[in-house]
Amino acid sequence: MDLSWIINHLGEERDRYFDAVIPPIVQSAIFAHPDIATMRARLADEFNAHVYTRGQNPTVEIVAKKLAALEGAERALMFGSGAAAVAAGMLANVRAGDEVLCVEKPYFWTGQLVRKLLAQCGVRGVFVDAREAADVEAAITPATRLIVLESPNSLTFEQQELSAIAHIAKARGIVTLIDNSYATPLGQSPIAHGIDLVAHSATKYLNGHSDVLAGALCGSEVMMRKVFDGPYMTLGAILSPFDAWLLLRGLRTLPVRLERIAATTTMVLAHLARHQRVRRVYAPVTAHTTQPDLTASQIHHANGLFSIELDVPDIAAIDRFCNALKRFLMAASWGGFESLVFPIAGVRDWGSLSAAAGVPVNLIRFSIGLEAPEVLIADLERGFAAI
Repeated sequence: MDLSWIINHLGEERDRYFDAVIPPIVQSAIFAHPDIATMRARLADEFNAHVYTRGQNPTVEIVAKKLAALEGAERALMFGSGAAAVAAGMLANVRAGDEVLCVEKPYFWTGQLVRKLLAQCGVRGVFVDAREAADVEAAITPATRLIVLESPNSLTFEQQELSAIAHIAKARGIVTLIDNSYATPLGQSPIAHGIDLVAHSATKYLNGHSDVLAGALCGSEVMMRKVFDGPYMTLGAILSPFDAWLLLRGLRTLPVRLERIAATTTMVLAHLARHQRVRRVYAPVTAHTTQPDLTASQIHHANGLFSIELDVPDIAAIDRFCNALKRFLMAASWGGFESLVFPIAGVRDWGSLSAAAGVPVNLIRFSIGLEAPEVLIADLERGFAAI
């Protein structure tokens, strides 16, 4: 894979737009046709034609081509959020009476989709500790049609054996879907392990500037047509041309951002691991994971998202720690240029659901951005002093 060519050139047919280095924003809702025959042909195949931007749009297509290539997929579709991408992948592959197996501690809104929305449609959701492929296999029933993975998850960073689970699923005709937002296509290649659908919250690392909500779903031509003809066109949760253009800008710097973030995160984790106020560090890197072999075989590099358990007497001490931080902004997302802190305790719904899944109440999640490591370490010390 020629990474630099994909990110900087794939899909950018510059001779079509005046040889501009940066593609234009095709901010058009509709597209005209030269004659009736052409219009009919395009309407018959909106998956490959420009008819209405709810289907295909030239600016959005550029980003989709790049993400499909980065994931080793045949096609990709772009959505208005990562949650929309995950939901479309699920809805296209289940119907009333079916069953979905989902990892125990998924992203909050993935969990809500399985628990509530799919249940309203007559689809049963089952949550399983998926760290061992054998446990996933044991949970499969004749009604299972879809397995939803998140490796690693974005709180305690458990991973799943992708190749083994994909093999089990394919033997039974079950579709597999993974949220690959943490690792990005640069850090993990689920399709190479046999996974059918790869979803991203492109809001996170792929964009990296905290100014775009976007999602992506990658897979085979057949699978993506199924999604396109179903929830994609029907529900219309699409990415706008302007947001696609911003996402393209963010994607240009993805490799260098991840390299800088990973280097800073290594230094911050080393500091935290030695601190007397840190009971445990959760991160999908060899020094801090209970699954080192899986980390070595699946994740090409770590990023800037991790969690810690604070050794504190009560939630008030967690509050004092977080409130004392000045360089870490308090916010729920991650993957941008800025460093963030997100305490689980006291956060409505999220905290209660996490506690039910065995997530410690004293868990605090961090996202490392592009600040200097010494600045972030000094800020953490300011928080520890406030405890």
